Amino acid sequence: MRLAGRTAVITGAARGIGRSCALVFAEQGADLVLLDIGDDVPGVPYPLGSVSQLAHTAELCGAQGASVLTRQVDVRDLGALQGAVDEAHERFGRIDVLVNNAGIAAPSGKTAHEITEDEWQLMIDIDLSGAWRATKAVGRIMTDQRTGSIINIASTAGQVGYRHFAGYVAAKHGVIGLTKATALDYAPMKVRVNALCPGSVRDDALMEGRMLSEIARSLDVPVAEHEETFLQSQPMNALIEPEDVASAALWLASDESRHVTGSVVTVDGGFTAR
Repeated sequence: MRLAGRTAVITGAARGIGRSCALVFAEQGADLVLLDIGDDVPGVPYPLGSVSQLAHTAELCGAQGASVLTRQVDVRDLGALQGAVDEAHERFGRIDVLVNNAGIAAPSGKTAHEITEDEWQLMIDIDLSGAWRATKAVGRIMTDQRTGSIINIASTAGQVGYRHFAGYVAAKHGVIGLTKATALDYAPMKVRVNALCPGSVRDDALMEGRMLSEIARSLDVPVAEHEETFLQSQPMNALIEPEDVASAALWLASDESRHVTGSVVTVDGGFTAR
């Protein structure tokens, strides 16, 4: 029980990596605050996590013995984020972990000059500014506690460039910059901030993820062939599983990484080593 007695806030918890982190944290004794928009967003060309998916994540975690609070929250809304965090703090008495997982992969699939200003702003507002807003919401609580771990889910797109994904790449590079700067801000208060960079994560049916297939769609890769297409660029000849990312997040959330801050942990099967 590596997280026994701790409370973790996870954004984008309805499905995919967010659900996987929630399940692994629940198995390790954490109480959970599961946040998701639970609705579609105009301008995002695919369905986002739903209210029923968020409820299912909570049900799965509850079966592991976790106390769970769920709230529909848009990471573009600082007031809603702060309200959910304050409610969680009042209920559980502490906030020990934040996993900034909420994000979108599209609108993408265009050269930089073809991106509209609204499309650019939407990507930055959710993928980068959303992480800052959630950090702002928990920051005072964690610094007052003199302990905490913030885990920003970035991407290999935060380390290298991808053609036709300028907005996503810029946002994820920004997340790594945010990680390093806030790690220095919070280090004197023993609050750690690290970035986790997954590579191509398989859309596991149990986690209901769809990020990889949507990236494929943006690149005009046939969905039926997308796993094989992405596999060709993997040095270890395997896609990343959601649990691989969640296990790395667990390590960053636990005392086993107590002196790790400002770091970028890559889970990509060697993709960025080339």
